[in-house]
Amino acid sequence: MNRIKEKFYFEDGITYLNHGSYGACPKAIFENYQQWQFKLEKQPVNFFTDELYTALKDSRIALSEFLGCYQDEILFFQNPTTAVSNIIYNLNLDSNDEILMTDHEYGALVRAWHAWSDKRNIRIKYAKIKLPLVSEDEFVRDFCKQISLKTKVIFISQITSPTGLVLPIKKIIQFAKEKNILTIVDGAHVPGHIDLNIHSLGCDFYTGALHKWLCGPKGTSFLYVHKKHQNWIKPVIYSWGKNGNDPESSEFLQDFQWQGTRDMSAFLTIPKIIEFFKSDLKDSQYHSKKLIQSSYEKFQNILESDSISIGKKFLGQMVSHPLPVNVNKNIKKILWEDYRIEIPIFEWNNMKFIRLSIHIYNDEKDIDSLMNALKSIFLN
Repeated sequence: MNRIKEKFYFEDGITYLNHGSYGACPKAIFENYQQWQFKLEKQPVNFFTDELYTALKDSRIALSEFLGCYQDEILFFQNPTTAVSNIIYNLNLDSNDEILMTDHEYGALVRAWHAWSDKRNIRIKYAKIKLPLVSEDEFVRDFCKQISLKTKVIFISQITSPTGLVLPIKKIIQFAKEKNILTIVDGAHVPGHIDLNIHSLGCDFYTGALHKWLCGPKGTSFLYVHKKHQNWIKPVIYSWGKNGNDPESSEFLQDFQWQGTRDMSAFLTIPKIIEFFKSDLKDSQYHSKKLIQSSYEKFQNILESDSISIGKKFLGQMVSHPLPVNVNKNIKKILWEDYRIEIPIFEWNNMKFIRLSIHIYNDEKDIDSLMNALKSIFLN
């Protein structure tokens, strides 16, 4: 058995190629998670009124150093969808203002934006990404052409969920600053996947999941809020806030971090998550990207369909490839039931795609298993 894979809880006999959806938590981090839960249950009152806030601050400090920002600019959320929704319902836009995003954004968040904007007559405008993606300059130029005087907010993924493309967003953020346009970055797939320095990017808001590529417990995510916006960003759910048990934190942090009784153990594992990344995951990024790149050409040969990018700079540890038009509608079921391969198949922009995720526990044998299965399905 793969030695690294033994550090995770995967059941025997499966080829797991879908880290991008929900991640996978290694034993060392999961055990730390349980230790925090045990600590909570041994003395709940003392934990919630005293120990919790020190531990939350320790997590914010560790995460801020990892992300390249200040600890008091970080809020913890269960997922990026909840984090972005909290920003959306604080926006004060006028009728006919525009929100600009690419046509590769995550479906749940597109839905969240529309649920809010449709009631306010605020237009969501989509900048179409031309595929295959050829150059950074072309992408930035095509996106910025869609900016108008009505554009008040840019919402953009740094790594796209449906297509797994690493987008060059820094130039777009710089251009938006010059136009006084608010920038919100969906970095759900970024932490632990590619290097990140939020202050260097210069965005107004940034959200990311720690339970994906950093392998944290499920429901471990964050929202970065630039200090200049902390006076108007308020929680959707109000609780004790400044009247609670953490008077040393800013009112901004107090309002967000206590939202009623809940188990916040997942957030308290962040120092352990980062420790595991540095000791076990950091060096695996090159290995994973190399496997992704080698699989790219194999996909093209077997599926006989065009790739979605030209060049390696748009690829990380996740890539999507279009499937033939006549593909069996039960292909996902076939891959799982006949080959024990866990990999997402989905419809996007009126086409079917297969999305491959590679992490530390994957190896060449996993790629071979997938390619052999695809050969059996498509070439026989």
